[in-house]
Amino acid sequence: MSPSPSMAPSALPSRTFHRPPLPSPAPPTPPPPRETAVACRLSRRRVAAQLLLSAGFLTAVSPLPALAARRGRQTVRPEDYASTPEGLKYYDLVEGKGPTAEKGSTVQVHFDCIYRSITVVSSREAKLLAGNRSIAQPYVFTVGSLPGKERKRDFADTANGLYSAQASPKPPAAMYMITEGMKVGGKRRVIVPPELGYAKKGLNEIPPDASFELNIELLQVIPPAEN
Repeated sequence: MSPSPSMAPSALPSRTFHRPPLPSPAPPTPPPPRETAVACRLSRRRVAAQLLLSAGFLTAVSPLPALAARRGRQTVRPEDYASTPEGLKYYDLVEGKGPTAEKGSTVQVHFDCIYRSITVVSSREAKLLAGNRSIAQPYVFTVGSLPGKERKRDFADTANGLYSAQASPKPPAAMYMITEGMKVGGKRRVIVPPELGYAKKGLNEIPPDASFELNIELLQVIPPAEN
């Protein structure tokens, strides 16, 4: 009996599979030199900046504004200041519309002494005896008088208790003369030389023999006849 076709031995040749040898691992690539790495980082930053420019997040048309302008501070060119015979330079940031401060008038002002962008002395930051409390108390003086006689405060009875009298912020001598001619509501910026400022002693962050900036805001004027 002959074998059935399904049981006949296969006529296909046997196949042997040969796996090619694996390539040997490549040697590690040494890191790029420091100069190349820095250049790559810079180029990536340039590309990112170009993308931001094209998206409208940055502008390359005009440079960034000055720090003073970003803080809302009005800049004044040196040639725009007026001068006094005493050597003071001043500029009216705001022209007041009220009564004029004359020699002998009693005035109320707020003032700030600024040295290298630091507010050193200010009537808006007068410290109370309690330590961490401050009040914006206007400074009162007579225009043209000798500096310093009015610096003692009265006792103040407040909701938080009784605060002792305390010397108010010490203004420079220039303020007693440069306020003359201002009108109520006016704001004046003054460049104070050392001899009309804090002279050879200095004050806080203002060193000896240093010029600084004085900003004055005139709040009230009482004419000499009413004093």
